[in-house]
Amino acid sequence: MPMFNEEFFSPIWLSVQIAIVSGMFATILGTTIGFWMARTSFKGKLIIETLLMMPLILPPTVIGFLLLVIFGKHSVIGHAIEWLFNQPVIFTWWAAAIASTVVAFPLMYQSAKAGFSTIDADIEGAAKVDGAHPIQVFTYITVPLALPSLLSGAVLSFARALGEFGATFMFAGNIPGKTQTLPTAIYVAIDSGRMELAWAWTICIVILSFIMLLVVRSHSTR
Repeated sequence: MPMFNEEFFSPIWLSVQIAIVSGMFATILGTTIGFWMARTSFKGKLIIETLLMMPLILPPTVIGFLLLVIFGKHSVIGHAIEWLFNQPVIFTWWAAAIASTVVAFPLMYQSAKAGFSTIDADIEGAAKVDGAHPIQVFTYITVPLALPSLLSGAVLSFARALGEFGATFMFAGNIPGKTQTLPTAIYVAIDSGRMELAWAWTICIVILSFIMLLVVRSHSTR
């Protein structure tokens, strides 16, 4: 049975690891930028915000291609990474994490910005008048008030990273035990006619995605 060997569990564990790391990165970046965009107004803000949301609508293959260009051996960033770590980032575990972070970021950013935008500025202003430091205001007032939106965004980011295929396939490849995630493993299993294994992995990712979506829905209906 496929579910009792290393071949079956390896993509699952790798997908969960990558989803956790990329979900954390997306949460940190999305919360930070979402807070800044919710509280500032400047010329060209609409253009910047549109660019931030582009990964949500771009085909994953386009994102993967752009990541190859940005982090490739002919780019400044690619050269810097290879010089620092003595190896390129392409076709590594971190490439899968970067690709997943990029596609998951808009969901976290959108949720964070929406959550911060609904907070009454007078509440934060009152805390500042009472002598609270801006960091204290953010930590003890702003974040708790926006917490439902932040949690929803974090869960959605994790779920999106878990199901990422196109960008990961192009940027990180499909190396078993190294960069082969659940979506790429399912694709290869179907392509090679191993339908029992494909079904087993599909059931796993459906269950995980259902649980993530159920958590988000339970928070939104409270």
